[in-house]
Amino acid sequence: MTSPTPVANHALNVERHDVQQRQSPEPEFLVKNSRANWVLDSPDPPGFCQQIFGSIKKNVYPQRNNTSTSSSSSSQKKQPPSARLIAILSSVFPVLSWGRNYKASKFKNDLIAGLTLASLSIPQSIGYAALANLDPQYGLYGSVVPPLIYSVMGTSQELAIGPVAVVSLLISSMVTKLVDPTVDPVSYRKLVFTVTFFAGSFQALLGLLRFNVPLEQKESLVYSKAPLLIFINQVFGFNLKSNTGPQPIPLSVYSTPNHTANAGSRTPSFLLFLINNLFGCRLGFLIEFLSHAAIVGFMAGAAIVIGLQQLKSLLGISHFTTKTDVVSVLGSVAKSLHTSGKRNKKLFWLPAISPVISVILSTLIVYLTRADYHGVKIIKHFKRGLNPSSVDQLEFNGPHLGEAAKIGFICAIIALTEAVAVGRSFASIKGYNLDGNKEMLAMGFMNIAGSMSSCYVTTGSFSRTAVNFSAGCQSTVSNVVMAITVFISLQLLTKLLYYTPLAILASIILSALPGLIDYNEAYRIWKVDKMDFLACAGAFFGVLFASVEIGLLIAVSISFGRLILNSIKPGIEELGRLPGTDIFCDKAQYPGVLDVSGVRIIRLNSGSFCFANANPIKERITRCVTKENEKEEAKKPINGIILDMSSVISIDSSGIIALEEIHTKLVSRNIHLAIANPRWKVIHKLKIGGFIKKVGSDCIFLTVNEAVDACLSSGPIGPGNC
Repeated sequence: MTSPTPVANHALNVERHDVQQRQSPEPEFLVKNSRANWVLDSPDPPGFCQQIFGSIKKNVYPQRNNTSTSSSSSSQKKQPPSARLIAILSSVFPVLSWGRNYKASKFKNDLIAGLTLASLSIPQSIGYAALANLDPQYGLYGSVVPPLIYSVMGTSQELAIGPVAVVSLLISSMVTKLVDPTVDPVSYRKLVFTVTFFAGSFQALLGLLRFNVPLEQKESLVYSKAPLLIFINQVFGFNLKSNTGPQPIPLSVYSTPNHTANAGSRTPSFLLFLINNLFGCRLGFLIEFLSHAAIVGFMAGAAIVIGLQQLKSLLGISHFTTKTDVVSVLGSVAKSLHTSGKRNKKLFWLPAISPVISVILSTLIVYLTRADYHGVKIIKHFKRGLNPSSVDQLEFNGPHLGEAAKIGFICAIIALTEAVAVGRSFASIKGYNLDGNKEMLAMGFMNIAGSMSSCYVTTGSFSRTAVNFSAGCQSTVSNVVMAITVFISLQLLTKLLYYTPLAILASIILSALPGLIDYNEAYRIWKVDKMDFLACAGAFFGVLFASVEIGLLIAVSISFGRLILNSIKPGIEELGRLPGTDIFCDKAQYPGVLDVSGVRIIRLNSGSFCFANANPIKERITRCVTKENEKEEAKKPINGIILDMSSVISIDSSGIIALEEIHTKLVSRNIHLAIANPRWKVIHKLKIGGFIKKVGSDCIFLTVNEAVDACLSSGPIGPGNC
């Protein structure tokens, strides 16, 4: 017979205590106060390590997530090993689940959708490869291997995988600063593959170790200094401790013997980098700081920058700037024109195949007129065949390893954000749920495999996903059809694409950009929240006039600043009783509420009571008590302060000390302190921090109403001084 769990013991003890209270003729307020044992005797919350291993277990054993009874858990144990193995494999490879019910009638729709998708993907992939400063075949490689892996690991039925414009721009703008593709294309290509490997690693780890926890734990992470410093230092390469301005931190410091347990051994630098940035930053919380508004602004700015980059191919400019800001690009165009002079829903499949038709017609015209001899730039060399292996091109000991990891992290976040947003949009239309963790795992593994098969970072494309959806796709089989079609094209059609003009590829990219600029959403953000719009505008203008990194840094900095500002200046609400009820509401929101004579009820309107806001909260409570006592000089003085802590989901040692000081000041004025409805982690820390022992357990109440009744009673609400 299994022993009862801590939660079961807690329930039995409290039930036993309630029975005793019902049999006791004590006053009603003491019976109510006894229910505080539900709060005081609650089991300890799970620790940090338990959360990590619990998250992994949920991802690996999802069939146990909803197991709540001993009978169901015993039935799980009685399953044969083969059934448990199939269940584990099905959680990692969803194709094993939906593939059993796949019918031949669905394949017809998937075949049409896949062929339509390929007709759009081939010219777009070639154009995006040019945007990433890579040879055209590398764009097509990204439409072969990654879609095949996603088709067996992904959970979205409509998401179309391949190269996208924004990620291509990120790679072009950031990797070019390290290695010039025109001077050393081989080193540039190796660095791109290494960036892709890091991007996939970050995505997979975020999916495997992402915390499936409520908002309280995400907010509590912000108040630790280490994640902020590590984020800015390692992701953006800034050293906040330096007085000489921003300086990149070399990754080599992570591999020195002084930083290892054994001075004689050297841990690989990239491994320590991953451990420090992932486990030190508590993984995926950084994704939360790229808000929806920031992404809207970033996408709009990136769309304009991408469009400006296409002027090189459209106008046939030979010497073009490597910078991405609008001023440098327009200056380069003006200089070139000055020196060289002017140069001469119903039918969903029609816009989808128009890029292919454009490529065929333009290629045919260039071939027949030999326009390449008259200044029209063409693709020229196009390597045929399946993706070659690029395992030997991954560089983990090169001089740019730290920068490659930084770029990989940024690409991973942007690619994940775009793919999950697009996937969830179409999943909501069809009425099914998208598993975010499995999406991260699928994206991660497909990019890791892509880095080893000559692909750069791929993700879900909005334009191609819309075409896939409109074509009637039923499953990820459409991605398989597209990948096979692209592979056949790599084998047979590469020679035909020799005369394809670069200008037509640039126009194809331009035609896909308007969907990235969402004017209506930006206006809605402006109406809803002006501070949110500030993050949107910061990302937009940062990308447009500075660089991609600056735009992201501005967006994340505004999000951090807003969160820190809200934490430093938390709201303090005074509550009153709604007439005829036991409900207590904010006086400012509900002017008709009634004051409780001699008692003031204060709600801390902050998610965290920590070092950042402990002193302001303490001062505001003290000032509130002083002001109320001055008002009530001729009336009944205040003899009780109730802190409603139902909104506080985390507290640190500074918050506990502030509570002790508040209690001491109130006791010196003969005012009792009561704490109502503290959350799970809060009461746990108050117990282990010694606060409950100092002020007495009778100061803790389950509800505000019970605390009010206790304050209004004739006896004290705590032992001695409470």
